[in-house]
Amino acid sequence: MTTDVRTEQPRPVPAAPRDGRLGDRLTRARALPMLPAAVLLIGFMLGPILYSLYLAFTDSAIRGDGASDTSFVGLSNFTDAFTDGDFWNSVALTLVFTIVSAVIGQNVMGMLLALLMERAHRILSFVVTSVVIAAWILPEVVAGYLLYTFFADEGSLNTILAGIGLPTQDLLFSAPILAVSFANIWRGTAFSMLVYSAALSSVPGDVYESAALDGAGPVRRFRSITLPLLRPAIATNLMLTTLQTLSVFGLIFIMTGGGPARQSQTLPLYMYEQAFSYGQLGYGTAVALLLLLIGAAASLVYLRLLPEEDKR
Repeated sequence: MTTDVRTEQPRPVPAAPRDGRLGDRLTRARALPMLPAAVLLIGFMLGPILYSLYLAFTDSAIRGDGASDTSFVGLSNFTDAFTDGDFWNSVALTLVFTIVSAVIGQNVMGMLLALLMERAHRILSFVVTSVVIAAWILPEVVAGYLLYTFFADEGSLNTILAGIGLPTQDLLFSAPILAVSFANIWRGTAFSMLVYSAALSSVPGDVYESAALDGAGPVRRFRSITLPLLRPAIATNLMLTTLQTLSVFGLIFIMTGGGPARQSQTLPLYMYEQAFSYGQLGYGTAVALLLLLIGAAASLVYLRLLPEEDKR
């Protein structure tokens, strides 16, 4: 009679990391080809960022005393901004421009077009998508000139209004912030439409069929099914369009130049005026950092709208 004696095999001991390893998978030999890219990132990204932080706390200028002898002024540039009425006017106009053209205009129009294109004929969908994307890929300067001629006194819009017997408009003078907001909606709606079209294509069709069998109408299906499923796409699109709109410069500069009487001078144009028209580089850089903080705050708000599983 024999006894089967089984001996437990010792567990293998993990090998000690070899000399020269920088991590679990990254070795010095593998890291060496990445060195030029790291140098370029430091030189062209980190370097300007650090220099901008330095300028924001100095009286650096293109001409005058700050050009010949730059000195550290602490928080003086920021306090000057907070006590400047033109700065707060630009903040208010930036918020109006962003909310009207990005948060409301581009998102609502983009979702509406995506919903319509989902049910439209293939030829119609192709034509509408091509036209909308054509406006999006136009350079900002070209789009600015096109929309300026559209809203001008003798432009296309007034010609159409006069042709059908309606009173003409002068938005470039009476309400320039609305004119540039409409222009930004026209130019940027394509991005939102593409985002929502991609999100809608991932929604299972049987979900809508089950809801329709239960008696849910189009409005109920949109409110109870489409919007909840599109929540991650909505939050992401809001964040991206908001950040893009906060930095819009060329479109407004070409159409109105920030006028008349600063009625369309958003923060990017105010920053440009202070830094390059008046030559105050330090003050203009401080305004740019404040604009960056506004964008960061907006991003944090939108990130809270995302479901927890999409934050990982």
